[in-house]
Amino acid sequence: METVRELISATGMVISASPVGDYDKRLVILTKERGKITCFARGAKRAASQLRAPSRPFVFGVFTMSEGRDAYNLYSAEVENYFEELSKDMECACYASYFAEFAGYYGRENVDESETIRLLYQSYRALLKPGIPNKLVRRIFELRLMTIEGEYREMPERAVSDSAAYAWQFVIATPIEKLYTFLLTEPVFEEFSRCVEDNKRRYVDREFRSLEILKVVT
Repeated sequence: METVRELISATGMVISASPVGDYDKRLVILTKERGKITCFARGAKRAASQLRAPSRPFVFGVFTMSEGRDAYNLYSAEVENYFEELSKDMECACYASYFAEFAGYYGRENVDESETIRLLYQSYRALLKPGIPNKLVRRIFELRLMTIEGEYREMPERAVSDSAAYAWQFVIATPIEKLYTFLLTEPVFEEFSRCVEDNKRRYVDREFRSLEILKVVT
């Protein structure tokens, strides 16, 4: 008799989706309850599959799965936000892919990823707002993600203007839901951007493929 595996539910966001064979997909999902997990969506590439829509990058919702030896198997999903608009804009899609890849770099299994998921969610929303430049969204996201992981300094390494220093402190300390509520003049943004890049060079030890694509697109 076939063993019926217990189903579990986890709230999270799909940070990558890749094809497996003719009909399946391999998902990496950042979840609140189980951290970064690998999940297979069987038949998700079939046109009539109920798993087709939720098996795409940037999807946020509650995923119902069974746990296998090395990965999970997706049964269903209650989607709260597909972030479809991101996929329709090449530049936004590239930024969103980079954010997902950067979040995945830090993601670990069986670690509470609630804060990172909230950051991704708010950052994707910010990308869709015409009032804030995507390049500023990127730098805010990078600094706050490194702050979540404890890889940051209280003040920038280099001497900067009061405005750039204030922006730095605002990003590391303000609630995530209020992060994307300010603009910077171009000179101040350049200062702030260089400081965030300094921090990345100090703490991050890899290159991101999606960032290379982003540089070409923008």
